[in-house]
Amino acid sequence: MTTLTLNTGHPMPQLGYGTYKIAPEDTVRAVRLALDAGYRHIDTAQMYGNEAEVGEAIATSGIPRDEIFLTTKLNNTNHRAEDARSSFAQSLEDLRTDYVDLFLIHWPLPTLYGGDFLSTWKVLEEFFADGRARAIGVSNFLPEHLDVLLEGSETVPAVNQIEIHPYFTNDASRRANADAGIITQAWSPLGRGAVLDDPAIVEIAERRGITPAQAVLAWHVGRGDVVIPKSVTKERIVSNMDIFDVALSDQDYEIITALDRGEDGRQGSDPRTMDRL
Repeated sequence: MTTLTLNTGHPMPQLGYGTYKIAPEDTVRAVRLALDAGYRHIDTAQMYGNEAEVGEAIATSGIPRDEIFLTTKLNNTNHRAEDARSSFAQSLEDLRTDYVDLFLIHWPLPTLYGGDFLSTWKVLEEFFADGRARAIGVSNFLPEHLDVLLEGSETVPAVNQIEIHPYFTNDASRRANADAGIITQAWSPLGRGAVLDDPAIVEIAERRGITPAQAVLAWHVGRGDVVIPKSVTKERIVSNMDIFDVALSDQDYEIITALDRGEDGRQGSDPRTMDRL
């Protein structure tokens, strides 16, 4: 398992286990499978409704808390200062921990809260200052959203978690992150499974003797992004870890990158207009 160093100086495992849309009743088992397989980076969110189960899985795993990199995210309903503070305290209680390794604003919501996500960011700076968040960052922030934070605050986000997969390489956001010293983390790294049947990816996988998912995840990792694939199947959880010895050629990278469809490839919401509470 490789790690990347955040701008705080802390290491972050480059491969994590995502828990998006894992039902609470399935979460303890799924996270324990991931931990047993060797994952030491777990990603959840207030929005997912499974923080308590993630916390239970970690607390009962027998793995020391300081060996697990734990991320959660602020729900869209909690951007006002007092809501952010109270919900963060609840997240820590649900997760059975006195700190998280990374806390993110889940969406910028520029059409809500008067377009003011800077005030919300300054509340996250409080959590960073008091040590309850070892690092703070954002999710789904476009370059123009990052500019507001960089110009209006003292803390550069450690991570920007954004949609990235071969059909949506999101290179403008990746460049803006890199220019600011922000780690890029890819959510939906397998394009919700849509890219796994692409003939170009299937051909690379067959030629390399790997699965299409391994080919795509190796592409992400080789480009320097953090990835958080999700599965509740033990075989796939284990398989998704086995990517760090995959040797893609420069041509393989070029073939996969060329699958980019620009905005037509976006599968999730557009951060410019996303306004769901």
